[in-house]
Amino acid sequence: MIERQTIETDILIIGGGTAGCMAAVEVKEKFPQYKVTILEKAHIDRSGCLAGGMNAINAYLNKGETPESFVRYVRSDSCGLIREDLVKSMSELFEYCVKKVEKWGLPILSDENGDYVPRGRWNIKINGESLKPILAKAARSAGAKVYNWITVTNLLTEGERVTGAVGFSLRNGKLYVVNAKAVLIATGGAAGLYRPNNAGDASHKTWYSPYNTGAGYAMGIRAGAEMTSYEMRYVALRTKDAIAPTGTIALGAGAPQVNAKGERFMVSRYADIGGDGAPTPYRAHGPIQEIKAGRGPVYLDTRGISAEKVTDLKKAYLDMYPSQVLYWLANDIDPGAEPVEVQTTEPYIVGGHCQSGYWVDVDRRTTLKGLYAAGDVAGGAPFKFVSGCWAEGVLAARAMGSDIERMEEKVLVSEERIAAEERRAFGPFENHAKMKHGIKSSELESRLQKIMEQYAGGASTYYEMNEEMLAIARKKLADLPQEVSGLVAEDLHQLMKAHEVIDRIDVAQVLVEHMAYRKETRWPTYHTRTDYPERDDVNWLKFVNSVRDPQSGKIVLMTRPYEQLVPGDRYKP
Repeated sequence: MIERQTIETDILIIGGGTAGCMAAVEVKEKFPQYKVTILEKAHIDRSGCLAGGMNAINAYLNKGETPESFVRYVRSDSCGLIREDLVKSMSELFEYCVKKVEKWGLPILSDENGDYVPRGRWNIKINGESLKPILAKAARSAGAKVYNWITVTNLLTEGERVTGAVGFSLRNGKLYVVNAKAVLIATGGAAGLYRPNNAGDASHKTWYSPYNTGAGYAMGIRAGAEMTSYEMRYVALRTKDAIAPTGTIALGAGAPQVNAKGERFMVSRYADIGGDGAPTPYRAHGPIQEIKAGRGPVYLDTRGISAEKVTDLKKAYLDMYPSQVLYWLANDIDPGAEPVEVQTTEPYIVGGHCQSGYWVDVDRRTTLKGLYAAGDVAGGAPFKFVSGCWAEGVLAARAMGSDIERMEEKVLVSEERIAAEERRAFGPFENHAKMKHGIKSSELESRLQKIMEQYAGGASTYYEMNEEMLAIARKKLADLPQEVSGLVAEDLHQLMKAHEVIDRIDVAQVLVEHMAYRKETRWPTYHTRTDYPERDDVNWLKFVNSVRDPQSGKIVLMTRPYEQLVPGDRYKP
């Protein structure tokens, strides 16, 4: 018999990361009368994308910039297609959020005039190793009730209204049933759909948090929420092996990309779209084409930078990615004497760097009543990074608070529905007790990643795809849900892993449908269609959206129009 704990709250936040913590504080400050509950998969002090810290706030309006100039830049960087209303609304809150976190104790570097120290056009430098503990402390101090180590398995719904969520504890094995008037999804994006760069014991050495497994996407997909732009995957350019962010070197040291011949290929081959400053998809696409043409490896050319600059680089990485410094030391590498080799990662689904996620309105309401989305899980607004996720948390918090003021009493789902989710959640446990030879989550994960790698634009195919490959991926993915019924878990950790692969399968199926539906190549490498190799503004200057029917499981694709709010050439920053 599974022990059950029922929690009554006003606002439930699923995910205690960047957006979730900020949303909790904003609700308690603006609407102190409401109970706020956070369900966190790990421990809120060091969870999510900020667990290791940051050395910069990557989205900020430095002197001379405006929300409109930010929209123009993001629009150009995203190859002409974004939700301009969403990007503008979050940029208007950058300063509000950054000042708030600075008051909580985040060290932000300032010059002799007291102005923030910029890094490039949109960044400001910070000493952010403790950024996540600072946010966690603020959420708790504001009065949010935090439950750590809870794996949320599904939303509770009544008709088209979301009424709460169900999950289990990794520590005590209880089933947690949370009833709420408003639910915010802030669980981050999805890693682990494709084979990672590193194998074996180092497979977790990925750029995006390997513990962000698409749970927030998947529970929305199963509930019938409208999703957008999954085909705009994110492929990051990162340092070889350590998979550390390259902006620290490119912006911090001004290091250009060069190939094995020493050629600045971005300048020579992509000058018409900005060279080294080309849109981000091309800065991943360029290196891939060099390697494909036999001109690899590819490097960031740090040769000749001063010893002081090398020290600054190491200090910057110690604030967010200390393993890069350890890698240099272990391999006797001096970045001032030899270039830093870079590589592209496996594709991720992430609404912060790209725009895959929930289709939301300007207040971050999803298409389901009572459900909101913020941060990497919310679609339509790229270039969020840290401050954009904070801004979306603020916007969602304000909307939730004002919406539930006008709401009647909570809607509760039936005991029968909760019991059904309990059986689903603990199914792999039951299977372990009954089956001699069940399917381990690692086995099903490997099969999923092989399908995606070979047929859905993985790194081994240079991220390329066509109609025939995607049809094979669709067919093979359709077989996986049958195997889910054979998953086994011998302990709570393995039960969590089982649900991670279940969620990834649901996300992967939606992803493949989106990639097949968009018949153009707007974002090279992110979504390269060899059978439709050019951008097609006439037919595809619009969003590809989808809804999965909660009863039949059928994924229905549709398009939504693009609306230009900020005037100017969409392909110029």
